[in-house]
Amino acid sequence: MWNRWRAAAAVVLAVGVVGAAGCGSSNDNSSGSTGGASTSSSGGGGAKTANLAFVYPTTETNFAQEMAMGAKAAAADRPGVNLKESAPANVDGPKEVQLFQAATRASKDGVAMMTLTPDLFLRPILQAGQQGVPLVAVDVPPAKGAESAMRLLIGNSNVEIGQQLAAAMVKKIPEGTKGTILIGTDTPGLPVLEQRNQGFREAISKARPGIKFMVFDAKQSPTDNYNTWSAQVKAHPDAIAYVGPGSQAAVSLTRIQKQSGKKLLVGACDLDPVALEGVKDGYVQALISPEHFLKAYIAIALLAAQKQDGKKLPEGVWNTGELTVDSTNIDKILERQKSSAAREAYFKPIADEQLANPSKYLTAGS
Repeated sequence: MWNRWRAAAAVVLAVGVVGAAGCGSSNDNSSGSTGGASTSSSGGGGAKTANLAFVYPTTETNFAQEMAMGAKAAAADRPGVNLKESAPANVDGPKEVQLFQAATRASKDGVAMMTLTPDLFLRPILQAGQQGVPLVAVDVPPAKGAESAMRLLIGNSNVEIGQQLAAAMVKKIPEGTKGTILIGTDTPGLPVLEQRNQGFREAISKARPGIKFMVFDAKQSPTDNYNTWSAQVKAHPDAIAYVGPGSQAAVSLTRIQKQSGKKLLVGACDLDPVALEGVKDGYVQALISPEHFLKAYIAIALLAAQKQDGKKLPEGVWNTGELTVDSTNIDKILERQKSSAAREAYFKPIADEQLANPSKYLTAGS
């Protein structure tokens, strides 16, 4: 099953949403270590208890914090669900492994997880599977070999995300243009980001064959990402465009433009508040949102339904979809992103429809 599952996942994965400054996650803490929060929904009595967990890679980057909000919203919507969420303050694979192992011991009814270091989780995932803990991958597929224990991925088509970003950017690139587009990848080698870059390059090359690409390591942390992009913009002031498949590029490039006064053609992914303001103010042409809130919501809802309603956990790749954010819809999305409650009001009917019609969104293995 897994080889076919992985073939589907080659175009159905994702990274990237809400900046640390705008996150309501109770995991965030000043010590930079780890955090955790329990969310117990307060609905009517009699519901079967479901002890669930969501483990994610960092509390400082917007995509992960968006997921945390989605997981908490799903738990709050179902009476009887107790959710424990945990993440390192900064990306720390070994620390996240420890948190995952603790979660599988404490939350036997199901654990959803997202990681930027999937290879570190092979043995812990297999051990959890042997213990009978239901597992769901969010955004990034588990390492090869973990197939028997983690059979469901809630993700996106990342090649399509790259293609959508190209479609938004090419509107500002005249036919016959020659030059270079810089692509800063904050986690080189991560499949979801590489697939976005693949889709972007292929689509741009087809539409504007005179353009070349320079791909570089843009670094993960906000400070390092900003410094790296600043150096690249200075070194390549006449590039056609500046693009990132992850969540930090638009933040850094918005700030660089504001400080330098130079206007750049910028496109990226995810919905950090600074990046959204960049769209509003004309510093960012477009953002493609993998809708991370929705992915984590679906993951927790499915785990809860398995425990509380006796529904079998699906197998395969569940594609929740993506959204292009540009000048045409930025005001609506800014309104949506102003709070966790506003997000839930927006996503709840979408989640309900997907959960009621799984066959429309699931590519099952065999």
